Amino acid sequence: MSNYFTSSNPHDNADIAVVGAGIIGVACALLLARQGLRVVVIDQQDPGYGASFGNAGHLATEQVFPIADLSILKRLPAMLMDPMGPLRLDWKYMPRALPWFMRLLLNLRPAPFQRTVAGIRALNESSLGAWHRLLESIARPDLLKEDGSLLVFERPDSCQAVEALQMRMRQQQVPVDLWQAKAVREVAPQLSERIQGGLFFPRTGHFLDPYRVVCELVQAAKASGVHFIKQQVRDGHLHESGVSLVTGQGGLTARQVLIACGAHSAKLTAALTGKKVPLDTERGYHLMLPHEHERLPFAVTSLERKFIMTPMADGLRLAGTVEFAGLDRPPTMERAWQLHRLSKGLFSRDLNAEAATPWMGLRPSLPDSLPIIDRVCNGKVLLAFGHQHLGLTQAAVTAELIAQIASPATVARPHGLPAIEPYRLDRF
Repeated sequence: MSNYFTSSNPHDNADIAVVGAGIIGVACALLLARQGLRVVVIDQQDPGYGASFGNAGHLATEQVFPIADLSILKRLPAMLMDPMGPLRLDWKYMPRALPWFMRLLLNLRPAPFQRTVAGIRALNESSLGAWHRLLESIARPDLLKEDGSLLVFERPDSCQAVEALQMRMRQQQVPVDLWQAKAVREVAPQLSERIQGGLFFPRTGHFLDPYRVVCELVQAAKASGVHFIKQQVRDGHLHESGVSLVTGQGGLTARQVLIACGAHSAKLTAALTGKKVPLDTERGYHLMLPHEHERLPFAVTSLERKFIMTPMADGLRLAGTVEFAGLDRPPTMERAWQLHRLSKGLFSRDLNAEAATPWMGLRPSLPDSLPIIDRVCNGKVLLAFGHQHLGLTQAAVTAELIAQIASPATVARPHGLPAIEPYRLDRF
């Protein structure tokens, strides 16, 4: 396109500079480039090496409810005292986290809670179709296995809670079936006899290698003319003709910028829009078991133990723990190893943890559990961050939304795409 800006930087002819090379930034860059826009992606890490590298790999379209409910008040002492609990708040971080948690609690009131559920559901209902379109467009539909997922329970007294959850899911039009123990063992015979049953979600799936998905999208983006720069974006400002970014190696100017750098998005958003967003991070852990390849046919979550197990090309990934401790504290890798201990008793034979590798990533979270997807500052700033633990699930539909709002006068709105009103920046 002719409307771009040049300088001494060889990549400074971009229509759109995408800040963030995770799954969302890369997917957005690809669709924007296919519209004929000149796109550059900037990140201080290689593509896919942030939270996108270590997610659970689960296409979690069934997860239409926020991660917390009002019971979080009762759990607060355990969150502070139990370093290995499934939902942990570092007591040293509590003074900084308290305003965020207060806003979280306010969003758990009935009316805002229902708005949150409606917003998550709208994105999730469009996610599977968007992923099919994206993967088929790069000739890699094989990366996604759409074979469902299972939530299992072990205690007989959990049955009532499972049935209540099934009813809540059905009220939200989430496809779900109640399976008895026999049905579970027919599809997953290596699970323990302790399993009483579970909820099967047929319209979900999992990725065989989440990092490979990013890599394939990067290759497709490069083939469409996208440039990738490994630099840190330190600051930015708006001017009459677009946006200027300050990086560790100079500057870059573009007509528009897309902020899609996950948990690191708040500072640049404030610099460019003047809006201080209440963005925090859910520090998520996983443990990869390279010697476990045949245990499960699809992703299985434990109701009581509160973690997920996903079969992948490189083994079995255990994930699901959440820790609030900010961006800067070193990881507590013992939390990753705790996932293996949690798995004991779920199988007829314990999982093999030989050569297992732990990991921690930063998942961006806003207190109403909805992402920010928006076009602000007269179209100069696009926003796509705050997807909490649903970044992988919602990446493809977010990319379609960003592609549509980047040039709303020239790009037709895809059929069935959700409206962006629930995800706008000005809700804060």
